[in-house]
Amino acid sequence: MTDKQPCVFIIDDDHSVLEALSFLMKSVGMRSKSYDSAKAFLDDYDPECHGCIVSDVRMPNMSGLALQDALLELDSAQPLVFLTGHGDIHMAVEAVKKGAADFLTKPFRDQELLDSINRAIELDESRRCEKENIKQVEKCLAELTPRERQVMDLVVSGKANKVIAMELNLSPRTVEVHRAHVMEKMKADSLAELVKQTQLIKNKTASR
Repeated sequence: MTDKQPCVFIIDDDHSVLEALSFLMKSVGMRSKSYDSAKAFLDDYDPECHGCIVSDVRMPNMSGLALQDALLELDSAQPLVFLTGHGDIHMAVEAVKKGAADFLTKPFRDQELLDSINRAIELDESRRCEKENIKQVEKCLAELTPRERQVMDLVVSGKANKVIAMELNLSPRTVEVHRAHVMEKMKADSLAELVKQTQLIKNKTASR
């Protein structure tokens, strides 16, 4: 299995469930790997592996919610699809509030699970793409001088060059030069692109 080939990581303390879900994944050509506990999965966890996690909510020693908390600490991109009994609905709702991709109440139809898994794999790719974009933006930001960063912050707030010049006690021409350097270093083709880049960083900071 290569890192970018999606894999469905199945976690359940019931071996009959593991076998049934593994067989289902195989029948539709999906890669999967099974674990009989959350700890076993975490011991084998590789953040570079693409895919999603299908986990029971209620398990001995480490519950699905505890697993989710551990993955959040690791800043994992892999989305969680929880399988729940009728008595676990409250737990499942809490899991979704913390970012779980979906939860299915047992018994569920195979197609329901497959649809949830496909959505979760798409979400995994989206999260990884966003993380890579953030990494690139942070790399570009590190190239800015303190003055260029000041100018950029004022530009993305919607202020005109003349206003920025007055606020920073600079000439409009100097602001234009700084602005051009910002656009070049940030690899932004437009103001809209620059705003989008700074919003990515704001969203990352807000989610911490």
